[in-house]
Amino acid sequence: MSKFRKDEKKSMPAISTASLPDIVFMLLFFFMVTTVMRPTELKVKIKAPEASEVTKLKKKSLVSYIYIGKPNDKATYGSDHRIQLDDMIQDPWDDVSQIISFINTQRAAMQPADVPKMRVQIKADSEAMMKQVTDVKQELRKAQAYKINYSTIEKRD
Repeated sequence: MSKFRKDEKKSMPAISTASLPDIVFMLLFFFMVTTVMRPTELKVKIKAPEASEVTKLKKKSLVSYIYIGKPNDKATYGSDHRIQLDDMIQDPWDDVSQIISFINTQRAAMQPADVPKMRVQIKADSEAMMKQVTDVKQELRKAQAYKINYSTIEKRD
């Protein structure tokens, strides 16, 4: 006859960690796909002008942005409107001279088939002087960037 021991406690089996790497990589992949990184830090304040006829862009990866607005850091850059290309604010006496090299750099980073589809979007403050916008457009013509969009918000009635 056998004896049954009741005083011994049964130990729980160990949790299998074989699927743990799969779960970690699945979460990593999920966050990599869903996270949107902002490539450019805005160093100028922009209050977009209002417009009645607004169209959204379909393929934003082919768009290069030029920002015109008052700088956030007024101690360093002053209080006049400035032009920002990527993360660099241009000097006031040298505002438009870097636009051609900026456009050429943007074109070099694209696939050759996408270069003709490239657009330049000007995000200008509603109080920016038209002279700066015109100077930017003239430099874009010299850089042979003829497809220009203006960033606006839809007019509220």
